[in-house]
Amino acid sequence: MSENGKTENYRRKYDELSRLVNSIADAENAAAVEKLRKELFAKQGAFASIMGSLKELEPDDRREAGTEINALKQLAMQSLDNRLVELRNLLGEDVSDLDYTLPGFRPKPGKLHLFTQTLDEILGVFRDMGFHVVEGPNIEDEWHNFEALRLHADHPARDTQDSFYLGEDRLLKTHTSPMQIRYMEKYRPPIQMVAPGFCFRRDPFTSRHSPVFLQIEALMVDKGINFAHLKGVLTEFVRGIFGRERKVRFRPDFFPFVEPGCELAMDCPFCRGEGCRVCSQSGWIEILGAGMVHPQVLENCDIDSKKFTGFAFGIGIDRTVMIRYGINDIRYFYENDFRFLEQF
Repeated sequence: MSENGKTENYRRKYDELSRLVNSIADAENAAAVEKLRKELFAKQGAFASIMGSLKELEPDDRREAGTEINALKQLAMQSLDNRLVELRNLLGEDVSDLDYTLPGFRPKPGKLHLFTQTLDEILGVFRDMGFHVVEGPNIEDEWHNFEALRLHADHPARDTQDSFYLGEDRLLKTHTSPMQIRYMEKYRPPIQMVAPGFCFRRDPFTSRHSPVFLQIEALMVDKGINFAHLKGVLTEFVRGIFGRERKVRFRPDFFPFVEPGCELAMDCPFCRGEGCRVCSQSGWIEILGAGMVHPQVLENCDIDSKKFTGFAFGIGIDRTVMIRYGINDIRYFYENDFRFLEQF
């Protein structure tokens, strides 16, 4: 390359460097200032590049160019500092406190609580079976929470020591069964719905009980619905959540709003029915209560019990999670200890 060509090459690099230095005044934030500082002064930056090209110049031209570059370097450093001060005054904060050249920390992504994950999974099983998901209020009256479900005035659940009353006829719902009544009052058969919701009871906060808990109510009403339909739906629920290999057992039980009533149990998934600490050596774990809707409950909603039949059951999400994951203390889920929660 001729001497003129080498000089022109230097002048081109110098002009580009000058434009980069002048752009400091337009930096919109501290991050932009630090980016320019890196482009100018990094090991392979603009100043290092132009200094490397000086060896191509004649000695006299080299001295003149070196002086010129050093002056531009001083201007660049001063401009960078001045722009940070301007931004600090403009934004009302010390923007230089944050070093944008340091590697950052990637924030941990959030995720759903295990109760919510399990609730969504259970609702998915019932949606696949054709159930509609509905929601109801947390504050109920005595008709929907008790009387329409055959929980009469002398029932212990109606005592103020067992329920959170908000007035003479208002209370926090003690179960999700009131949604049976509300749904049947509004819609005529065929009915096929599940209703998730929070329930509230005056229970001490222990390893097995909580004053607030999640539940899902299920209801199916139509002509010809019988106990075989109930068994089929519950068996599919158990196998959909706990595994296709699970065995189920139905035994008679009593609940005021169903007739007949039953208790659903499955073989213990931890010992496969052999007997262990989790199942109290019985080989079976109780899951939920269920039964055929009592004729009086249907009549309370103006549904002809001679023409229509149905079944209902309630699923405790808290209990389902504890059984599924072998957790023996419900309080772990409410203490917000990330060491426990992040496992799920």
